Amino acid sequence: MDSTTPTDAAFARHYATSTATTHNHLTIFGIDLAHSPDSWPLDAAYLGLQCEPEAQDDEPPVPAEQALADHSRILIRGVAGSGKTTLLQWLTVATARAELPEALAGLRGRVPFLLPVRRFARDGFPEPAAFLAATGFPDAGVQPPGWAERVLGEGRALLLIDGIDEAPENDREEVRARLRDWTTRYPGNVCIVTSRPSAVPHGWLAGEGFTELALAPMSREDIAAFIQRWHRAAAQQNPADLDRLGHYERTLLNAVRITRDLGRLATNPLMCGLLCALHRDRRGYLPNGRKELYDAALSMLLERRDRERAMVATDSVELTRQPKIQLLQKLAHWMLINGRSEMDRDTAVATLAEHLPAIPDAARQGGPEEVFRHLLNRTGLLREPTPGTVDFVHRTFQDYLSARATVQRHDFGLLLAHAHHDDWEDVIRMAVALSRPDECAALLDGLLAPHAGVRAAEARHRKLLAAACLEHATELDPDVRARVQRFTRDMVRPGTPSAARALGWIGPIVLEMLPDPARASDDEAYLLAITATSIADDMAIDYLVGLRDRAHHDIRAQLAGAWRHYDTARYAREIIAHLEPAELYFPVADREELHTLRSLGGRPHLRITGHFTPDELIEGIVPADGLTRLWLAYDLGVPMEWLSAFPKLDTLQIGRRIPPVTGVPDGIRVIQL
Repeated sequence: MDSTTPTDAAFARHYATSTATTHNHLTIFGIDLAHSPDSWPLDAAYLGLQCEPEAQDDEPPVPAEQALADHSRILIRGVAGSGKTTLLQWLTVATARAELPEALAGLRGRVPFLLPVRRFARDGFPEPAAFLAATGFPDAGVQPPGWAERVLGEGRALLLIDGIDEAPENDREEVRARLRDWTTRYPGNVCIVTSRPSAVPHGWLAGEGFTELALAPMSREDIAAFIQRWHRAAAQQNPADLDRLGHYERTLLNAVRITRDLGRLATNPLMCGLLCALHRDRRGYLPNGRKELYDAALSMLLERRDRERAMVATDSVELTRQPKIQLLQKLAHWMLINGRSEMDRDTAVATLAEHLPAIPDAARQGGPEEVFRHLLNRTGLLREPTPGTVDFVHRTFQDYLSARATVQRHDFGLLLAHAHHDDWEDVIRMAVALSRPDECAALLDGLLAPHAGVRAAEARHRKLLAAACLEHATELDPDVRARVQRFTRDMVRPGTPSAARALGWIGPIVLEMLPDPARASDDEAYLLAITATSIADDMAIDYLVGLRDRAHHDIRAQLAGAWRHYDTARYAREIIAHLEPAELYFPVADREELHTLRSLGGRPHLRITGHFTPDELIEGIVPADGLTRLWLAYDLGVPMEWLSAFPKLDTLQIGRRIPPVTGVPDGIRVIQL
């Protein structure tokens, strides 16, 4: 990471050390209870994430470090809580410490600049001289003149642009223009950009040479590993409930495995962490839906946080849960209507000053400055990312609290006026969950109705959003539900694979609107298979049963490739067992799937998409003489002599990210993809 001059080299070392320290922490909600710290080291907490190509071109998800290794310009999409920021933090720390894995050897020696878009959304993208200030580096003022410019000019930078969706929609084109300028002016650097899925269209940076990847939902093994790591980290803090943590871990692992709603909620690190925290906090009781989950999380953070940590009052303000929520809602609502995910400290204090007179329990305990400090220091929901600014610890809490504020204000017109904007989607879905039945009905009808100034594509988006909201409505007039389904039924006939995948964000409700697969042509059935397998809910299995007997190879491959999203035994019984095996590779991601295929009598063509040892494969692939083709998507890290255990194996396919193999027995053809 050193530049050519001694001054630059000394500063680069100082920057690397400070940057690694600054970003080497991760807050997992709930670990801060029972005398535990607010965060834990990133290198202990980081759970390796997986990426998949946006095109989903028959490639299984792979560890992020493998996916990133092949490209120098990447746009990574991921839903809220999927780990986008955590991934960039890990890259920053590992690069600064020179501890990158072998797969990312191409990043070694680079200088990481982690640039959160939220910090400069108002003032525009910084020039290189202002990079360090934008990253929050405390000694930005003492950098050698032109240092960052020289790093970029020498092609040694790792630019990590976090959260395109954090910029107002009207400003995102400026971000793209600046990225275009950088890639032209400073060739040779590596640039990784993150965004929520719908914030920018597909191919948004294709002209600048960016490859698009998506963070994959956590697999069953990922969820289990996260839960185990969470409880292990909690146990290391010597908490008061140490003797019960093992029991909590076992019961939660079982609950997530057998309870459909919990399994759906646990597919990203944020939600999985919340479930772990709440399960422990409530001694084994878990809320059912998303609204209940956030309500319980707010209760845990706002009411029990200080009590569990045996904290004494550190200021003159002592608020109960409800006034805290009301005040936090005011801040979240300001951010919503101003299109921000961060606000100046002065603006936050002024906002509280405006609303304090209406909340007497807070007003009589202090002025807006004192109340602001209390909310910042004692709620666990606010933080100061840089001096003089404030934001919520996670965008999800901001969206939920702003939805609560909007519903309380009966400002449904505001929601409807912005329903076609991607950064309002989660707010509207949560507003539906929080609304009374008549309000919910009016909101859904408003999404279906024409809206002035809305283009045709945006009108379609609003109608699909109405369909996505149905699962969040706890009570709804059946006529309204039927009307939403009638308006959207014809919209769920996708015309392209990308459109078919895009329907997956709606969730299980779309299954009720998809046409009868028995009446579809093979081309239509293939698109329906993409849509249904994009819905990671076991309810999709019932629909996929109608496609399992198709002879068309692409349909069979789509169904086989989706196995990892569903309950292993049920999917094997109802789908895998019925797929014609001719010319079809059956994916195997974990030991349960390997053993399940064995119980089905094995399959002639297997695609190994998970981590196994040769001994595990030799023991698990039965009958050995039934295997004729093997596709390895992961590097086993050993020579291939072990393949002699399969006497009829004639073809070995190797994923494009795997280095050349050695020791392949005679008679086996090797195909490098």
